[in-house]
Amino acid sequence: MDVNAAVAAAAAIAGVLTGVIAMLAFRWSEREQKRPTRTSLHMDPVLPPGVDTVLSVLRSSAVVLDEADAVVKASSAAYALGLVRGGKLAVEPMLQMARDTRRDGEIRQVELDLPRRGNGRGEALAVSARVAPLGSRLVLLLVEDLTEARRIEAVRRDFVANVSHELKTPVGALSLLSEAVMDASDDPEAVERFAGRMQIEATRLTNLVQELIDLSRVQNDDPLDDAEPVRVDELVAEAIDRCRHAAGTKQITMAAGGTADLHVRGNRGQLAAALGNLVENAVNYSPARTRVGIAARRVSAPGGDLIEIAVTDQGIGISEKDKERVFERFYRVDPARSRATGGTGLGLAIVKHVVASHGGEVTVWSAEGQGSTFTLRLPESGQSRGRAQQRSDRAGLSAETERSPSSPHTSPYETLPAPEVLP
Repeated sequence: MDVNAAVAAAAAIAGVLTGVIAMLAFRWSEREQKRPTRTSLHMDPVLPPGVDTVLSVLRSSAVVLDEADAVVKASSAAYALGLVRGGKLAVEPMLQMARDTRRDGEIRQVELDLPRRGNGRGEALAVSARVAPLGSRLVLLLVEDLTEARRIEAVRRDFVANVSHELKTPVGALSLLSEAVMDASDDPEAVERFAGRMQIEATRLTNLVQELIDLSRVQNDDPLDDAEPVRVDELVAEAIDRCRHAAGTKQITMAAGGTADLHVRGNRGQLAAALGNLVENAVNYSPARTRVGIAARRVSAPGGDLIEIAVTDQGIGISEKDKERVFERFYRVDPARSRATGGTGLGLAIVKHVVASHGGEVTVWSAEGQGSTFTLRLPESGQSRGRAQQRSDRAGLSAETERSPSSPHTSPYETLPAPEVLP
C-alpha cells in the first residue's frame, strides 16, 4: 500500500507541474505575440497623423518610403503604373531622388518617360515625380501621369499648324488675285477671270471656317442633352437635297432605299450634317454618269438593335494604307483632287465625332477603282419599331440583306434592297 500511495502521489505532483508549465508557456507565447518585433518595427513605421487619409484622396500616385527604401505606403495607382513591385520602388531615378532628399531634406521634382508595363511596346508613360521629406524618417513620392496631357498638347499643336496652313492657302490666293485684278484693270476679260477665281477661293475659305466651327461645336457639345427621335428617312432626304445640284452637274444618279420608318435618337442638326458630309463626299469623288446610293436598315446587336445607314459611290476608292487615316482632321487621300473639289479635309472628322458622341460608329469599305461605302451605325430610338418591322417584312428582304457590310469582296450597297432612284 505504501508503494502504491507513493506512486499515486508522484503522478499527481507530475500532473500539477505539467499544468503549471503549460500555463506559463501559453502566457509567454501571448506576451511574445503582442510584443513588436524588430522586423515589424522596421517594416510598419507609424505614419504621421492624417497622412494616410490625405494620400487616399490624392489623384496623384503616392508612395511613402522609410529609411531603408522600403515601401511603407503606396496607392493603388502607384501599383497600376508599375512604380512599386515586390515592396520596393521599381524606378531607379525616383529611388535616387528619394535618397538625395532623405540626405539633405530638399524637395525635388523631375519629369520622366517610363516604359509601359508588360512587353513595353507602345507609347511611353510621361510622368512628373515630386519627392519631399515626411517627418524625420520617411520620404513621400508623388507621381502625376502626364501622358494624356502631352497627347492632347500634341494634337492641339498639330491642329493649330494645320489650320494655319489651310487658312494661309486661300488667303494668300485672294491677296495675289486682288493684285492681279488691279494690274489688269484695263482688261475686262482678265478682271472677270480673276474675279471668278477670287470667288472660288472666298467660298473655300468660308467653307473651311464653317467646318472649323462645326467641328468645335460637335467636340464640345453633348448631343444627348437635347436628344429627340429623328426619322432616318428625313435625314436621307435632306442629305440628297443638299447635293442634288452638284450631282446633277455631273449627271450622277442619286438613289435611296432600304427599310423605311426607322428612327435614331440624337441631335437632328448634327446627324443631318454627318450624313450630308458623307453624301457630299460620295458625289465629289465619283466620276460623271455614275450612281450614289443611300440605304438604311436595322441590324441586330448584343446591346440592342442598331440602325445602319450606308452611303455608296462608284468613285476612285481608297487604298488600304489610307483607310485608317481618312477620319483624321485635314487628311486627304488625294490632296490635289480635294482642293479641286473644294474639300477641307474636315468632313469625315466631323462625321466621326458626331457618330461617336451619339454612341455609334462609322466604318468604311473600299476598293481602289470600285468605289467606297461609308456606314453609320447608331442605336435605334425605339420609336415606331413595330411599324418599321412590318414595313421590312412587307418589303420581302432576302437573306442577301443580312450579309456583312464589311465583306472584302462585295460592296455593302449590293447587299441592301433595291433603292428608289431619285431625279
